[in-house]
Amino acid sequence: MEIALHLGANCTDEDRLLKSILKNVDTLAEHGINAPGPGKYRRLIRETIQSLDGAAPATDARQIMLDAILDHDTPRRLVMSNTNFICVPNRIFENGVLYDQAEFKLRGFLQLFPEDEIDIYLALRDPATFLPDAYRRSKADSFAAFMQGREPHGVVWSDLVRRIRQVAPQATLTVWCNEDTPLIWAELIRDIAGLDRDVKITGGFDLLASIMSKEGMSRFLAYMQAHPPQTDTQKRRVIAAFLDKYALSDEIEETVDLPGLTEDDISDLSEAYEEDVARIAAMPDVTFIAP
Repeated sequence: MEIALHLGANCTDEDRLLKSILKNVDTLAEHGINAPGPGKYRRLIRETIQSLDGAAPATDARQIMLDAILDHDTPRRLVMSNTNFICVPNRIFENGVLYDQAEFKLRGFLQLFPEDEIDIYLALRDPATFLPDAYRRSKADSFAAFMQGREPHGVVWSDLVRRIRQVAPQATLTVWCNEDTPLIWAELIRDIAGLDRDVKITGGFDLLASIMSKEGMSRFLAYMQAHPPQTDTQKRRVIAAFLDKYALSDEIEETVDLPGLTEDDISDLSEAYEEDVARIAAMPDVTFIAP
């Protein structure tokens, strides 16, 4: 069986990606794909991994897990999503390491499903916006307490990506930038769900509708109906053009406020992020989705 695991990062799509996938449960079922509600597996998997604490599970653990998660027969592909899979926001920099629990959590997951093909999905986010958002959600006493000794300029996603590849070398790893999701939303739904491009889906413009004016969305949908794009690249260009004209500024503009950092520091964070993303996109064992 194939298992798609969308594991974050924190503060990226707010479960909207999962909600869009769940709008297509009937279509998924027709293609042998099951996307259970998160209540079926999030707590179960978290508590099971924690209780094992690195020990090997019983031989029947996989079947017990599947019996609890699935209502019907074992599907061709099982889709699960949890942007807090590795940890909740207040533990993102535990021991001063970005996602220090990544190896522990992934090893535990792989031990629970040793017979299956695992496809891992990870969204990245510019540290200039990721850090203040995660800090706010962490409810830490101070920014320094949240970072646990890690310097903001030392936050690089490529280190995490390499660690994921090391702990799960047999799994596939697909990565994208959260900032690009409005342009690639439908692709992400199909990719994570395991659907071909020609399969019609619902919710492909859910995120776009949340950041574009009603007039813009109406004009966009009319244009797409009159001039259906032949490739994903063409569709991205159309989306980008309409966003340029009709995007809701309140939804896409973020005020970045990090204690102790100047505007130049924040700009440096974003520049370093772009360089880091380029490194990740060049990794041979990573599938990077770019607009």
